[in-house]
Amino acid sequence: MRTAYGVETVRAAERELMARLPDGTLMQRAAAGLAAACADLLGRVYGSRVVLLVGSGDNGGDALYAGARLARRGAGVTAVLLSPDRAHEEGLAALRRAGGRPAGLDAAEELIGRADLVVDGIVGIGGKGGLRPEAAPLADAAARSRAPVVAVDLPSGVDADTGEVRGTAIRADLTVTFGTHKPGLLIDPAREYAGVVRLVDIGLALPVDATELEALQHADVARMLPLPAAETDKYRRGVVGIAAGSARYPGAAVLAVAGALRGGAGAVRYVGPAGDAVIARFPETLVSEGGPKKAGRVQAWVTGPGAGDDAATVAEVLATDVPVLLDADGLRLADADAVRGRSAPTLMTPHAGEAAALLGVSREEVEGARLASVRELAGRYAATVLLKGSTTLVADAGGEGAVRVNPTGTGWLATAGSGDVLSGLAGSLLAAGLTPWDAASVAAYLHGLSARFAADGAPVGAHDVAEGIPEAWRDVRG
Repeated sequence: MRTAYGVETVRAAERELMARLPDGTLMQRAAAGLAAACADLLGRVYGSRVVLLVGSGDNGGDALYAGARLARRGAGVTAVLLSPDRAHEEGLAALRRAGGRPAGLDAAEELIGRADLVVDGIVGIGGKGGLRPEAAPLADAAARSRAPVVAVDLPSGVDADTGEVRGTAIRADLTVTFGTHKPGLLIDPAREYAGVVRLVDIGLALPVDATELEALQHADVARMLPLPAAETDKYRRGVVGIAAGSARYPGAAVLAVAGALRGGAGAVRYVGPAGDAVIARFPETLVSEGGPKKAGRVQAWVTGPGAGDDAATVAEVLATDVPVLLDADGLRLADADAVRGRSAPTLMTPHAGEAAALLGVSREEVEGARLASVRELAGRYAATVLLKGSTTLVADAGGEGAVRVNPTGTGWLATAGSGDVLSGLAGSLLAAGLTPWDAASVAAYLHGLSARFAADGAPVGAHDVAEGIPEAWRDVRG
């Protein structure tokens, strides 16, 4: 499992380690990893032109020491100093001894324009807000340059703890981060500024209980997948109820059922006005016309996709004593007090627009502060929340503890009905016995992986995503 830690936790771990090491050892470890990554990106170090953008903090020191290592290998290294009187003295001296040279801001644009590599060491992990006015032109010049940009620890101008970008920031092709991932490297909008992320181990000892973000990997998902035993029957595997669709949106019901049938539960019960469409596509579905109360026993319900204005069905599902997944129209129709007052778990799966409506803010605010938004929703509704989007986040009920970020998504998932498939898939995992946090995380992982396989670089429809889930499942299990 990939983990990310907040700035204060990282700094505490760095202080503890530095107290046990000779002075400068930690910075040298970071610089060595940074220089190796830069050399790999350059391919041929000798004769290359490297420009360091150097701020006044330790990030600048990392860049200067790494630049010295590159200079000793024959690179022409120039350090643009944003604050010459506050630059890291030992790092600057090392660069000079290796044959590198400092330069002022007045020469920066020309130097960057001729560079083969630009190293961003302007601001460290403690930076808040965008770049200062004197540094912002450097980001513009780097963006115009044909040279790849390597960020030291994280791109300058992004928020390490939240992934927010409030102003001008460096756009990196590669970010070399030290000790652990920072949340901002895994969450949009900051994630798109980071490029490829390379983690360098510098020996930090980080407390498990302080994890801010988790990103599941294949092995983690494989351990959570519900697998039938020899004595398992369809009811023991779990039965999921789908209360979705309407005369106007029968396809939402079909897609939710498609996701549910591939999610690991033993049977799917459907209630709603799209029964004929569901049976025509999936004859194995158990269709009932009497509403949720008369559908038969289930271990979890999914309600909301394509529901239109059917608030009564949503309320009936919320009144049950089994886990409930609320999606799409169900999020709008559900009574907030009814959600908070449930004795059984609730999983909410909004996209940014739906989350904004629930929080009473703009969509742009949710997209710009995804981590804060998913935590606030989980706390406000006492529910597990899966916030869909370019980076899908899952916060457990209450919004405390680590948040999971899904690493498998793809832009091709931005297609009508894909969320309905995800709801059915997650609901099926709930019925199979996974906790809402695990069900949401595993569903998002399989859903994204399925979309990657189905798309293979070309547009796909939601039905393609549903059909690809078994391949994703098999791939995860190896």
